[in-house]
This record gives sequence, C-alpha cells and structure tokens, in this order.
Amino acid sequence: MAGLRLGPLLRYTDGSSATIWVEASRPCVAEVRCADGAGGTAGTFQVAGHHYALVPVTGLTPGTATAYEVLLDGSRVWPPPDTRLPPSVIRTPAGDDGLRVAFGSCRWAAPPADEQDPVGPDALDSLAARIAADPAGERPDVLLLLGDQVYADETSDATRRRLATRRDPAEPPGAEVADYEEYTWLYYESWLDPNVRWLLSTVPSCMIFDDHDVIDDWNTSAAWLADMRATPWWRERILSGLMSYWVHQHIGNLSPAELAADPLFATVRDAPDGTDALRDFAYRADADPASVRWSYRRDFGRVRLLMVDSRAARVLEEGGRAMLDPGEAAWLREQALDGPGSYDHLLVGSSLPWLLPHLVHDAEAWNAALCRGERGPRWARFSEKVRRAADLEHWAAFPTSFTALAELLAAAGSGPQAPASVLVLSGDVHHAYVAEPKWRAAAPDARVLQLTCSPVHNSIPLSMRLGFRAGWSAPARALGRRLARHGRCPRPVVDWRKTGGPWFGNQLMTLTLNGRSARLRLEHAREKGGLTTVEESDLTS
Repeated sequence: MAGLRLGPLLRYTDGSSATIWVEASRPCVAEVRCADGAGGTAGTFQVAGHHYALVPVTGLTPGTATAYEVLLDGSRVWPPPDTRLPPSVIRTPAGDDGLRVAFGSCRWAAPPADEQDPVGPDALDSLAARIAADPAGERPDVLLLLGDQVYADETSDATRRRLATRRDPAEPPGAEVADYEEYTWLYYESWLDPNVRWLLSTVPSCMIFDDHDVIDDWNTSAAWLADMRATPWWRERILSGLMSYWVHQHIGNLSPAELAADPLFATVRDAPDGTDALRDFAYRADADPASVRWSYRRDFGRVRLLMVDSRAARVLEEGGRAMLDPGEAAWLREQALDGPGSYDHLLVGSSLPWLLPHLVHDAEAWNAALCRGERGPRWARFSEKVRRAADLEHWAAFPTSFTALAELLAAAGSGPQAPASVLVLSGDVHHAYVAEPKWRAAAPDARVLQLTCSPVHNSIPLSMRLGFRAGWSAPARALGRRLARHGRCPRPVVDWRKTGGPWFGNQLMTLTLNGRSARLRLEHAREKGGLTTVEESDLTS
C-alpha cells in the first residue's frame, strides 16, 4: 500500500482549478477528492528513487471553499485519521474579491516539539495555529515564500547525525548536504512539522529560491563561481539543488496551462524514471543560466505578481555584471508593462531587497566598483575578499541592474492607467522594514515601496542588528557617501527613506489589497504561540 511521505501542498489556485503536490512512498495514482464533487488524478513520476505527483484539480466553483482528501491507489491518506486540525480546504477566488498576501523568507527547520528551539518561535507555525483555531476567520489567500525555504549549508543537529551515518563528515562538504537524497531530508524536516504541513495543505503558496537553498552567497561573483567549480563536491551539490528545487518548489509555481506546455515536465512525468532527464536539465541550467527561466507571473484578479529569479539569472563577469541576464530583464519588463490599466497593484517578488540601508547600499556599490578595477588590481583583489566576507551581493552590487529596476518600476507606475501601488517584496536580510524611493526625475503616479520581511524562523546576531539600525542613520549615510566617492560611483537615480522599522524577530508581513487600496500588517511570532501585530498601516492613502 502506498503511503504519503510528504504533502499535500496546495500550490496553484484560480477560480475553477488548483494543483496539489504530494510525495508517495512508491509508484501509484494520486487522487484528490473534494466535498463538492471536484477533483483530479495523476500518476506519480520518479526522481532519484522518490515518487511525486502534481495533481490537477478541476471543476471547482469560483468564490467557494471546499474540503478535500487525498487518496493513493484508492486508499485515503489525507487527512490523517488522528488529526486534531481542521479539514484542508481549497478556496477559490471570485472575480471581484480582494486579496490577502502573506510573505516572508528564511525559514530554518524547526526542531521537534520536545527540543529547545534555538532561534525562537516559528512564524509559519504560529500562523497555522491561528488559522486552525478559527478556520472561518481571516487567512491569507496566498503565501509567498521568498527564498531560503531550506538551508543546504546550515543543517540541524538531527540532519548532521544522519549525514554521519551515510558518509564521512570530515570530507567536503562536511555537515552540508551533498546530493539529491540529502536534499530530500531537508524538505522532510521543514515540511513535516504538523502545523506547517497542514498550513501548506490549505493555503496556496508561491516560492522562489535564494542562496541557502543551494549555498550561502550563491553566485556572488565570477571568481566565487570559479572557486566553487574547482572543488570536487560542487557539481553534485548544484545539480541536486536545482533538481530538488524543480521538484519540490518550481513546478508548483506554474499554472496547469504552463505545465501542459512545459516539455521537461511532460518528459519527467511520462518517463519510467525521470532522473536522467531532470539531471540533464539541471546541468544545462548551471552551464547556461540564460537557457532556463525560474521567474514566473501570477495574476490574482487585478493584482499582478512577478516572482523574479535574482540568483541563477545573474551575469557575473566583471565589467558586465547584472542581476538579471538580458533575456530575464526583457521578460521582467514585458510582464510589468503588459496590459496597461489591467492591474491595480504590481507586486515584484525579489528574494533580495532592492532598497537597503544607505550605508549598506553605498558599501556594495563601492565594492562593486573596486572589484571591476576602478582603483586598480590591488584594490580589486582586496575587494573580492571583502565582497565574499560581508555578503555584498544585493541589487546595489549590480549598479546597472539597480538603475534598470528603478526605471522599470517608475515606468510601470506612471501614466493615466497607472496602478495604485508598485511594491517590491523581499527578505534575506533577517529583519523587516519599509522604504520609499524618491525619483530625481518625474515621480511615478503609483506609490512605490520596498517591503522587506525576514526571517520567518531564524536569528540575527546582535552585531548585525546594531549594524542594520545604524545603517539608516545620518552618520552612516555620510560614511557611505565617502565610500561612493572613493569608488567613483555615480549618484543613484533614486533617493529613499525608511518609513517603517527596522523590526527584528521571526515575522510575517501581510498585504490586504482591495480595489486600489493597500494595507500592510507586520506580525511577530510569540513564544507562547500566536502572532502579535507590531505595525499596521495604509500604503495608498
């Protein structure tokens, strides 16, 4: 009899259809049955000895909520027979409904319930507990996970013990994961937490990777990449990271129509064993990142989400560095400007913040200038070491891309059919804040904001807390300007100010979008369970 190893995860939803992801213990047919008669089936596909299905659910009614169950070869495996949690439901939007979007990033797997949590309460666990306590109450319509869903390079004690039974931890990559099988352990550890498992079964999710899904500071520079490719373990790590991301996260981001048009999905799904096909794809994706698109678009009524790959799509050669390769940049521009007047809010999901504390921004721009030789080869060698040690690889470290994004956001937010808001949603930096840009040229008609929320479940050293607080100060800004002058950096095309934060702790932000209004709420996870509202504001007044 087939068992349910992981999932179900409710991924894509629209007014009449949905997709649900599962991992089974052996080959089987996965079925989703809804209480209102909707449903769907899919056979499992195999990757590296694991069996997965992405089940298309059709026949749903717009504006309704229906409970569902999962069957494998006709036997019910979800919900668990002993669960105390409410039924998992699929909620379908009606055409004129508002939208509630919860988002955050950086979730290190929580330890078992009987162990001390070294980084405090998990915000996803707290959100799940609140929804479960009042299933008919407020809940997100979609959950955006903006990177570091798993930590391949920072494993838990339990994972390290398990790794030691499989290979010698004294050999690279040591206590980090090495291959696809070990990646699956990270997803089990992260998504089998009972509350989080239930939450992901009943709230649709959109995901994008960041560096720790592969390794800290992934694709920092061309020199960094050359050093990694020279190690004996990197090739297996990057191929396994991309393969596991495709299976566990990427395919669930796509609509049924996009899946039907995806030749790789068809090949992997229909093959007796899709491992080789997926591995070949991962090899091509690593060798030629421009040949693959991880970014995607989702339209939720009159809200448009553009989830941007700011890791794998980079151009790393000094002198031509870019956060997005030309094809990716063209795609982003096309999607943002498509159908003027067709959306009221544009959400740009970037794992890395566009706007940073001023000192951090100027330090990254200065470092980028020195690395490309602005002050000669000795400064360039020194600055490469600084870049890696200090994680100087956000949008500011790619000045041309920083400017291009500023210009695109202004273009998307301007004109008689401009949306009410253009919001950049980010994580990565283990604190939360709101920043508002001011253009030196004509300002856009929409309100443009940087909304940063991180971590969902992780920590930040005291030194970094103090540094991020100080980074917004006037003395820090003066220091940053001196660095920029030394690097001969041009003045940014926008100035910006912090309008909220910084806030520290395990946290989530929630946007409530109704018509042309947008409200923001920031909540912290409490030690004794639940979430506490720290900030609430109207973004479009």
